[in-house]
Amino acid sequence: MYEIKLQLPFNGFHITGTMVLPVKAHSLVIFAHGWGNTSESPHEQIIAKHLQSEGIGTLMFDLLDVHDKQPDHLKDMSLLTEGLLNATQWINGHSQYQKLRIAYLGSGTGAAVAIQAANKLPSHLVKAIISVSGRLDLVRKELARVSCPTLLIVGELDFQIVNINRHAIRFLKRQTQLAIIPGASHLFEEARKQKEVALIISSWLKKYLSDKEVKITI
Repeated sequence: MYEIKLQLPFNGFHITGTMVLPVKAHSLVIFAHGWGNTSESPHEQIIAKHLQSEGIGTLMFDLLDVHDKQPDHLKDMSLLTEGLLNATQWINGHSQYQKLRIAYLGSGTGAAVAIQAANKLPSHLVKAIISVSGRLDLVRKELARVSCPTLLIVGELDFQIVNINRHAIRFLKRQTQLAIIPGASHLFEEARKQKEVALIISSWLKKYLSDKEVKITI
């Protein structure tokens, strides 16, 4: 297992993140963050650790300076999308990592950021998108343009988000699955449910990111 610390500049800000790659990783999940969300979110940490244990790489990052200097920008989805694009393009342009099959995972508004970013990239670059309790109502006009398989996961007790995702799935044209987790609330605050979500995500990703192994040389 390799852990790489990243710091990438863009538009006067910085992306700081941690990429974890199992030795024979062939895929990488980039976590897309939304308003008020960070790489330290407990439910995302649980998902990331489970993916790593299943041989799937993860990249979790934050935007430096935004927190300290310009907090209003935390609500700027275009900035968050640009940060995600910057990180993705760096991975794709790096000779050691460019063969990794990339997926996005976003929670809450981060799911909307993931949709926006994927639609701005060549269709072959992002192989899959996972939306966890996603605010897909924020990108309703973007949904029909999504060109990769998409997994929507919501908690049964998160009634508003369940309705949003049931409506959103009607506009997604590619392979799409909606998983409603019984007895779970928003962002799966129950520890047992978080592990259940992590298992669903890893199983689904193995289906859509499967490829011959690509050995990463560090």
